[in-house]
Amino acid sequence: MSELIEAEKVTYDVAILGAGFAGSMLGAILARNGAKVLLVDAKAHPKFAIGESTIPNMLVSLRTMSERYKVPELMTLATLTACQKIISPWHGKKDHFAFLNHQEGKQQDPKQVTMFNFPSLLHETPHMYRQDTDAYLFHAAIKYGCTARVNFTIADVDFDDSGVTVSSTRGEQFRSRYVVDASGYRSPLAEKFALREDPCRYKHHSRAIWNHMIDLKTTDEVFKRTGADKPPVPFYEGTVHHLFPRGWSWVIAFNNHKDSKNPLCSVGLTMDPRMYPKTPGMSPEEDFWKHMQRFPGMAAQFEGARPMREWVGTDRVQYSSKTTVGDRWVLLAHAAAFIDPLFSRGLSNTCEAVNVLAWRILRAVGDDDFSADRFEGVNTRQQALFDGNDKLVNAAYASFENYGLWTAVFRIWAWGSNAGTFRAHEAYRRWRSTGDERHLNELEEVKNPGLHWSDHEGYGELFEDMVKQCGDFEAGTITGEQATDALYDHLNRAPFVPDHWGWKDRNLRFINPTPVKIARTMLWAATKAPPDVRRLMLGFLREAGKEQLLGRKIF
Repeated sequence: MSELIEAEKVTYDVAILGAGFAGSMLGAILARNGAKVLLVDAKAHPKFAIGESTIPNMLVSLRTMSERYKVPELMTLATLTACQKIISPWHGKKDHFAFLNHQEGKQQDPKQVTMFNFPSLLHETPHMYRQDTDAYLFHAAIKYGCTARVNFTIADVDFDDSGVTVSSTRGEQFRSRYVVDASGYRSPLAEKFALREDPCRYKHHSRAIWNHMIDLKTTDEVFKRTGADKPPVPFYEGTVHHLFPRGWSWVIAFNNHKDSKNPLCSVGLTMDPRMYPKTPGMSPEEDFWKHMQRFPGMAAQFEGARPMREWVGTDRVQYSSKTTVGDRWVLLAHAAAFIDPLFSRGLSNTCEAVNVLAWRILRAVGDDDFSADRFEGVNTRQQALFDGNDKLVNAAYASFENYGLWTAVFRIWAWGSNAGTFRAHEAYRRWRSTGDERHLNELEEVKNPGLHWSDHEGYGELFEDMVKQCGDFEAGTITGEQATDALYDHLNRAPFVPDHWGWKDRNLRFINPTPVKIARTMLWAATKAPPDVRRLMLGFLREAGKEQLLGRKIF
């Protein structure tokens, strides 16, 4: 029998290449709202994927999309409790971001630790076990009406005046009016249209090695801390980052929650290949252990742990695209670009991109206009998110060589991420109250779309100052101490950075927003904060307080 399969008579509204997190989420949204969707992937679920760490801003995006597009499965992803109960008991908890700075050949200094602990007002956020969450989204997409084809290797994507023909290497052919490439690095459309920039435009450089491991010692077992050196919550109950000059290693636990049945832990290493080039002939596993042994504390945590699959090692992970949209096509998420996973921006940025893309596709389906111009807002947002993250991560890598400078970068990033979460929740809250999508869409029309706190001019200036100071330190034109002093001076002068949480105190290692600190911050917001920050913080904290009285979390 010939393997050539006759083309289907139906023409789909949208063909999505890639049925991972981004493609399946978008497919579920579009199909739930009446679009005829084809969802294809070169592999079948379950699939190994990294990018397991979530952040509060992402959870607001998931809740917004869940209600905006009537896809309750997205709400499931927004809390650890729902992930555990509805998807599988294989997810971990994330109560904080923790960073431990290391120097080669030395034990880790307890004074060189930074942590931001999420407020108790929030639901516990998950470490997502991606093979389960991605399969869950894929099945939701099929439930809402997507036609799925797995083990479907793309042979060609051909465009003509009336639509798109997607062909497989087995001879299958499907027609659609629009195509979304969510396939990742090996994007068929990026190759077809020669979209990759060479050289990549991003300033940051890193290469990566990663795996899932079993029998990993907890961070708290290895770094036993007492008294003032003990963190307010255990290290292992959040995302752990081991920092060293121009590199870092992650520990993302799935076995750190009482209800988790998963014995695994995600581990990885990223570092600047200009300082740490690959050794010819060395395997990724040998490469990983070589660098672990340089730092006694890191080596102690990984000692005795066993890998659960083949190690993955890359060359430089950064890649960029000239544009992400065209007539009848879009590159989505990692099909468009990649930076570095340092601040867990990957999944969050993907959710933001899906949100700004989905409503545009649904309108295009309704009026049969799939021209590039009407999707330019998607290109603007995606490119800005990548460029903003590049600036942030590159500044952070430079700061790793000076602990004081790192603490300033940590504060500027963390407060901006928090304020951006408050702002996104305000838009969600207003839209939910009025039904007016203007409250959501106005977040797309901002001065700094690449930042979480994207519509605040003062924070944009603080962020750019951070980029400049770290760049000058990296270039050797100023010392680390000079850059540190300049940034703390800016933080202390900034009226939009609240008192009481510790953002301005360079000696505070653990930023832990206790109920007392939150109450004091509310008083500060009501009496001293600029009007825009007052509105933002009091609106968020008032609703959080109401939810607490009802025995609920705000999100």
